Amino acid sequence: MNSLVQQLDIYKQEIISYNVSNADEVEAFRIKYLGTKGIIKHAMGFMKDVPNEQKREAGQLLNEFKLMVEAKYESLKESFSASEQITNTIDFSLPGNIYNVGTRHPLSIIRNKIVSIFQRLGFAIAEGPEIEDDWHNFGAMNLPEDHPARDMQDTFYVNQNPTWLLRTHTSSVQARVMENQKPPIRVICPGRVYRNETISARAHCFFHQVEGLYIDENVSFADLKQTLYFFVQEMFGKDVKVRFRPSYFPFTEPSAEMDISCLICNGDGCNVCKHTGWVEILGSGMVHPKVLENFGIDSNKYTGFAFGMGVERICQLKYRVNDLRLYSQNDIRFLKQFTSVI
Repeated sequence: MNSLVQQLDIYKQEIISYNVSNADEVEAFRIKYLGTKGIIKHAMGFMKDVPNEQKREAGQLLNEFKLMVEAKYESLKESFSASEQITNTIDFSLPGNIYNVGTRHPLSIIRNKIVSIFQRLGFAIAEGPEIEDDWHNFGAMNLPEDHPARDMQDTFYVNQNPTWLLRTHTSSVQARVMENQKPPIRVICPGRVYRNETISARAHCFFHQVEGLYIDENVSFADLKQTLYFFVQEMFGKDVKVRFRPSYFPFTEPSAEMDISCLICNGDGCNVCKHTGWVEILGSGMVHPKVLENFGIDSNKYTGFAFGMGVERICQLKYRVNDLRLYSQNDIRFLKQFTSVI
């Protein structure tokens, strides 16, 4: 009993003079005295040596000591918290910190704008895999096996299985929609595509497309033209001029390419339009009857049109970007210029 009293007196003197200067020292005090292996737990071990007639008195002393330690711990926490508040006081009258706000990538801005325009015409969004099989990418789109688009110079094939490839256009998404949905069909298919081309200011091995497909009864070329007229005016303004030129695509017949008057030189002629005053922005046409038949769609009852455009080309005209490589170089000086959604 006497040894317990003497030991507690030593601890009490130590606690009275205990001071801290930071949160770590407060925590060290708690661990030393109140922890699972702390002094209080150790002091409780003396109880086994105390005679039975003195255990009641010894228990009261230990309880008083524990209350003293807990009170000291609370006092240390409060004193430290008060000093911390004084040293870390924030002057709310000072100007706030300025944080840099990120912006959307220019291609994302243009893609969202294109999608928004066609959604207002009732087109739904459809997406598909970027690793595609030969049928959905080529065969279903009426591309014969000897078509140049199948050449290894244009397509990235998967080495382990030559019938799989990185899609060369988002027409593969149209194929999957026709495979799983019966007319009427009205979808746009935005996404990234890949072609084995040399990277330069005018070409890249990957780029982005938005393709559209509309299949229903009595769909005509006039519907296609009016849809694209609406798109061009919404994207580039009411004053832009438009022309259609006959073209060839295996999956449409008849086919046409759509040009707009060059926005950079206003039609006077420049390097971008190759001094013609016109810039091609998309390809289009009526869906080939064979493509419809590939998916069990009656070509005598249904007709449709399709179109496809490169997002990079639209972005180039809208923002006067003269090098496709800028889109993927992540140069903050270039990207921070695009601060608002058009």
